[in-house]
Amino acid sequence: MVNTIHRARRITMNEINDKWLATDMSEGVGFANATFHRHKAAIQSIFGIIVECDRSTNEYYIANPQVLREDSIQNWLLSTLSVSNIISESLSLQDRILLQPVPYEGEHLKMVIEAMKKNVKIEVDYQKYEAATPRHLVFEPYCIKLFKQRWYILGHFHHEATASKPELDYFGMFSLDRIINMSITNQKFRLPRDFDAKEYFANSFGVLVDDGSVVERIVLRAYDNERHYLHDLPLHKSQREIGHGDNYTDFELFMRPSIDFSAHILSRATQLEVLSPEWLAIEIHNMHVESALMYEPEEEEEPEETEK
Repeated sequence: MVNTIHRARRITMNEINDKWLATDMSEGVGFANATFHRHKAAIQSIFGIIVECDRSTNEYYIANPQVLREDSIQNWLLSTLSVSNIISESLSLQDRILLQPVPYEGEHLKMVIEAMKKNVKIEVDYQKYEAATPRHLVFEPYCIKLFKQRWYILGHFHHEATASKPELDYFGMFSLDRIINMSITNQKFRLPRDFDAKEYFANSFGVLVDDGSVVERIVLRAYDNERHYLHDLPLHKSQREIGHGDNYTDFELFMRPSIDFSAHILSRATQLEVLSPEWLAIEIHNMHVESALMYEPEEEEEPEETEK
């Protein structure tokens, strides 16, 4: 229903019913008026999407389309459910539909969300890849973010000043798949009214915020098909096209050039070139050189000549 109404922008009940009958799900049975209004109420309750009717034309429309923007949770849920429905109706093709693994951190994810609802701290045993033993941490869960098939928690730490230590106030990012144990505490915290999760990550490529990088103007030149990929899937919301040639397009971005951003540029090899800032272009160049050196063939030792 949501996809049908959203795509049409405005659509009558008869047109909705025609589209419903054209699907296998209908089994030839029309969409009852009572069923439509029951689903309409459920859509608003579950997703916060308001479907209204223009009585002058008897057309239905999404009254708050802003909730369906690409990075909203409503759009993510709808997209996931839509794909799930399509695939569930195509199980006979399961050997021909190839998917990537979806991160499932069910219990931990559920506990974090519960703690966020209650505004209480969580307690975790967290082990980094390079660490020999886990660290025991207690922090305030401010928000969660999905990036590169991993769930991350933005944790806030605050310690009052003591006679021996100054006041500490800082954030940390933690991947759910590196958490060994987790529990919810009874320690309440107050989320600042001015905290905005989207704004916190607004200038970042991924999950790195406090890595020392600052927001600056970045100009990238994308060659061949990469220019089309970047046009369809921008690297950042600030991205805009500023020039083009026979086989390239230049894009401008304003963001933090963090190490995860550099790694992405590096992964695009000869398809993506940094034009500005100069220091970032040099950094990417050096990373390419180091990568190439890893594949340098080892020189064979000359056999020693023996006296006859």
